[in-house]
Amino acid sequence: MIGFLARRLAGALVILAVISVVTFCLFYAAPRDPARAFCSKVCQPETLELIRRNLGMDEPLAVQYWHWLAGIVAGRDLPGFGGCPAPCLGYSFATQEPVFGAIVDRFPVTLSLTVGAAAATLGFGVLLGMVAAWQAGRPLDRIASASSVVGASLQIYFVGPLLAFALVDTFGVLPRPAYVPFTGDPVGWFTHLLLPWAVLSIVFTANYTRMTRAQMVEQLAEDYVRTARAKGMPERVVFFRFAWRGAMIPIVTIFGVDLATLLGGAIITEQTFALHGVGELAIRAVQNSDLPMLLGVTLVGAGAIVALSVVVDVLYAVIDPRVRLG
Repeated sequence: MIGFLARRLAGALVILAVISVVTFCLFYAAPRDPARAFCSKVCQPETLELIRRNLGMDEPLAVQYWHWLAGIVAGRDLPGFGGCPAPCLGYSFATQEPVFGAIVDRFPVTLSLTVGAAAATLGFGVLLGMVAAWQAGRPLDRIASASSVVGASLQIYFVGPLLAFALVDTFGVLPRPAYVPFTGDPVGWFTHLLLPWAVLSIVFTANYTRMTRAQMVEQLAEDYVRTARAKGMPERVVFFRFAWRGAMIPIVTIFGVDLATLLGGAIITEQTFALHGVGELAIRAVQNSDLPMLLGVTLVGAGAIVALSVVVDVLYAVIDPRVRLG
């Protein structure tokens, strides 16, 4: 286990380094000059050059990247901003606030949306898929399959306002979506995020319902399942103890890949319900050509996805003892 985690950690660091380099280079390929955002409409060349020097943009690209990378580990002094303790992701070009502090303040919103929606997606998707496989060819199977097709065709920006109008504005069943810190009010945290979770999970649950049904039907036709039945084991034992474990391995694999998609869906959900998370920082950073904020959001988002992927890998051994992480 330790060797596996060490290898994954080393691989994660390489992936994050590549992502940061690519983002850094793409930003400088854009035609917009970030220094002009600090100038008035009538910007003198001398003033523009001073701003570039204060932002550290007068140095070669490789030197700028190295200073940024070193600041994450040891901190650094930034011209025009002062000291920046580690982990230093720089200061926002647009708001002059520390990038790391801004992300830390907003990250709980995005993390809550992603984790809650992921749990609902996997839980309901697998449950409906198992029910459909258990009742294969019967009306309940057809209903679950039809529902998955409908769910897969829906979009967050359509389902979100529609459910908000019905459940919040019209019937008052749910409170208006907002972020309440979990440590301060767990019940409020759950109830205020229930609608965003439902919207985000509806769109993704459909795929897992179809995949789970297909995998369960395939596993139920395997030789080891037929052998278990021939030995007189009850159908529910065969279904849940044997077929279920075999079907979950590919589902968990796909789920690990889909975490990035769920995180992207969480950002769209934030915009739909006006939740102030990391997604808002990312969109604002792109609009303002805010390189420090854009790099920080990209790096933290990639780090979260890599960390969750490692957790999914560890779950393999829990679901199927035949898998070894040596």
